[in-house]
Amino acid sequence: MSVDVLRRPASAERQARVAVAVLFFTNGALFANLLPRYPQIKADLDIGNAAYGLAVAAFPAGAIAAGLAAGVAIRWLGSARTAVAGTLVTGVGILAAGLADSVVMFAAALFLAGAADSITDVAQNAHGLRVQRRYGRSIINSFHAVWSIGAVVGGSMAAAAITLGLSRGQHLAVSAVVFAITACVALRFCLPGPDTEPPGETDDGREAVRPERAAAGPRAVYVLAALVLIATAGTLVEDAGSSWATLYLSDSLDASVTLAACGFIALVGAQFIGRLLGDRLVDRFGQRTVARAGGLIAAAGMGLALAVPTVPGTILGFAAAGFGVATLIPAAMHEADELPGLKAGSGLAIVSWLMRLGFLVSPPVVGLIADATSLRAGLLVVPLAGLLALLLAGVLQARKR
Repeated sequence: MSVDVLRRPASAERQARVAVAVLFFTNGALFANLLPRYPQIKADLDIGNAAYGLAVAAFPAGAIAAGLAAGVAIRWLGSARTAVAGTLVTGVGILAAGLADSVVMFAAALFLAGAADSITDVAQNAHGLRVQRRYGRSIINSFHAVWSIGAVVGGSMAAAAITLGLSRGQHLAVSAVVFAITACVALRFCLPGPDTEPPGETDDGREAVRPERAAAGPRAVYVLAALVLIATAGTLVEDAGSSWATLYLSDSLDASVTLAACGFIALVGAQFIGRLLGDRLVDRFGQRTVARAGGLIAAAGMGLALAVPTVPGTILGFAAAGFGVATLIPAAMHEADELPGLKAGSGLAIVSWLMRLGFLVSPPVVGLIADATSLRAGLLVVPLAGLLALLLAGVLQARKR
């Protein structure tokens, strides 16, 4: 085999990795451009808290409604084209939400954006895992870290637009166009060809390493159910940080406004660091060991913070939780995509779809527990999620020999 034959795939793989990272970046940045506009939209539409809550819930509802269609779209268009098409529709939905002149239109636009976002999420992960198989080592966590960077950039763009006095229409139109063009350019550098692969081969004909596990019948159902729960554990911790961290620190622990915001910041920041380090840790120790260690860190860190409630301890507890669950969702998606006996994209779509139920179920469950007892008791969902990941991590891959 000539040196040139060996070099060409390596160059294509590097370009495809950058392209997938760009898709993750645009996905994180698009929705983050809308979030800082929510208070203004609520005020302009003159809607109450209940109506506003129902309208905002349209985004995850759309994601759940359309999530299972991702597998079909991937088999029809391919993962890269599906991800880009979903990005374009997401941008349109977010722009429509910003321009909505009624709560019904606002909710409908969010439903469309959520549906497209869920399809984009599955497709970009499917293509990222395809690139990962070419690399022969873990890189999926780095893509999720880039998504976090995109979310920060998107929120910063919105803050700048508000400071400059741009209208929602101007701001979100610019955002939609910029990221649509970015995604279309990235498409040119994604891997060509179909997403389906012959058993035992990668896209370029090289032998692939597949997990050695039985996948027929009940075993496959058990593995898939365990992967859904592992991914859901990650979402429960993420939602606890975004929905309750600030409230718990300010109301229950009497933290200042600035310190109260540090709980969520600590969780997201530690999660980002965990994803940056995740691929190297997975390659060295395996998905299973990393997930077990992460679950233990999340459970012990947040459990101790809740047992001995102090402001600094709680902020560190949220940081431990974010770091601990950093690799759970990418790990579950990777394993689901590798499950034999399923059509291309099906396992990934199922895990991603059911995982999103965590974002719908978690807030009311924690709220009900908080009303019945205390928010401190409600936040026990965080260490419990860590223990869940610790117990179920056996379905993940061990270290490759």
